[in-house]
Amino acid sequence: MQPRQSIMEIFSTFVQFDGDRFHRWAIESRLRRSIQTCLQQTPKETSEYFWTLYWFKFWQLPETQSLAKQHLTAYLQESCYWISQKTAASFTSTQYQLSDCFQVAIAQVDRVLTAFNPSHSSTLKNYASIIFGSAIRETLRQRQEVDICTDWGLLRKTSQKRLGESLQNAGLSPTEVRAYIQAWNCFKTLYVPTKAANSRQLARPDDTTWEAIAQAYNAQNTPSANPQTLEKWLLNAAKAVRKYLYPTLDSLNITKGDDNSSEVLDNLPGTEQPSLIQEIIAQEEEQARNSQKLAINQVLVSAISQLESQVQQILILYYNQKLNQDAIAQQLDIKQYTVSRRLTKVKETLLRTLASWSQDTLHISLTPDILKDMSTLIEDWLQNHYNVSHS
Repeated sequence: MQPRQSIMEIFSTFVQFDGDRFHRWAIESRLRRSIQTCLQQTPKETSEYFWTLYWFKFWQLPETQSLAKQHLTAYLQESCYWISQKTAASFTSTQYQLSDCFQVAIAQVDRVLTAFNPSHSSTLKNYASIIFGSAIRETLRQRQEVDICTDWGLLRKTSQKRLGESLQNAGLSPTEVRAYIQAWNCFKTLYVPTKAANSRQLARPDDTTWEAIAQAYNAQNTPSANPQTLEKWLLNAAKAVRKYLYPTLDSLNITKGDDNSSEVLDNLPGTEQPSLIQEIIAQEEEQARNSQKLAINQVLVSAISQLESQVQQILILYYNQKLNQDAIAQQLDIKQYTVSRRLTKVKETLLRTLASWSQDTLHISLTPDILKDMSTLIEDWLQNHYNVSHS
């Protein structure tokens, strides 16, 4: 990719792909005329940073939001391209190509602009790269999650309601659905993983367990079923769940029934259904997430409690009372650059503390991208902490 050089190009051109490769910068004539007019009015302003804040300011106004968003979307094309390329390369077993990742990421522009705060973040490009990368990884993770689970792990995570819907969708009769669900209940009761963390990779139950499952099933049902039959039922059930969660996609333009005038495209629902696989793994992940958030909160609160009293006062004035650095300096009778240095030092201290805790507790190998994510997390945490604890 040839980097864009002029302000005109940076705020009015978009990536155009040829297959899965960068082809050229495509010019949007309306945006080109818009930025050209702005440059004529303020010819001395040639800084990319200036025009980024200029359009971000206009994005915050309803009457100019649409145009400003288009300029900022153009501006973020390179950041989106490079993070998409890097993230796509790290997923070797995905069908998603670079262009797919790019589309997933660039759809997050509204999210980026809504959360971006120029006074609390480094640059819009850096902040957007974090959001873009996170969105791509989450999308790929969701798409691969159904393949991460073995049949037995998937059955343990599936709710009875979801299993019943899957079996009905597969065309089983009400009697067959009831039999499958009862076999599944015996399976869940008698085959419990020894380590919850490995429940996605559950292996097939051993023969002794299958005998116990069959005995439990036959004690409640007539006619009886042998272990081999029950295993076949449960494998069919897992297959039905996978198909229900990720159905085969058809063309939008295929016709329905004998009426050639009716196409699938004409019958699309108005809203998208939430990702069903998330419902399956949500319960397992929510507890770990909450526990980790609580631990991070305790680590950062403890670190702040050890800071000098004046530094703690600066944090309250900056994050809770929303004073700028000049106002804080006047109130505390210190220099503005002292306030700036201390704010920077606090964030560096918190980042080192959190990084050390992550390595020791979570055994995370710290990369530049992870450190960037941590910096954003700390900034968000400071804003939330002081808005809640000192409101």
